[in-house]
Amino acid sequence: MTKDVLVTIKGLQSMEEAQDAEEVELVAKGDYYFKNGHHYIFFEERVEGFTEPTKNSIKISGNSVEVKKKGLTNVQMIFEENKKNLTYYATPFGNLQMGIAATKIDVKEQENSLELLIDYALEINAEHAADCQISVNVKEKGAGDFSLGM
Repeated sequence: MTKDVLVTIKGLQSMEEAQDAEEVELVAKGDYYFKNGHHYIFFEERVEGFTEPTKNSIKISGNSVEVKKKGLTNVQMIFEENKKNLTYYATPFGNLQMGIAATKIDVKEQENSLELLIDYALEINAEHAADCQISVNVKEKGAGDFSLGM
């Protein structure tokens, strides 16, 4: 896969008190590297009403995924199957303690694309907040479409 990629991220949160799951989607231009057995994905996201972008990086290695956000929001999240990791999520509205317990991490590599699927439970300030799923699809620019569903 080449350096220049299109990154599509879909997040799904199922909260206990809500009837329907909430889905968010982000599509951004990004950079991809494969080095020392690890996949690296870099991209920026912008939030309406704010001028400062958030720089994102995703590192995939084995059954571990590390997501870093720097800018408007700041966090380092580590997803490891069957392990809960704690972190602090700094937002313009205050800091939150987050617990992330991944139950499934699935990585599918193809010649011109990479698909990542993570199922996890999310805790906010030591209380279960939601069961979540995130899918990350990375494809070469100009490589043609491939299925975004998993």
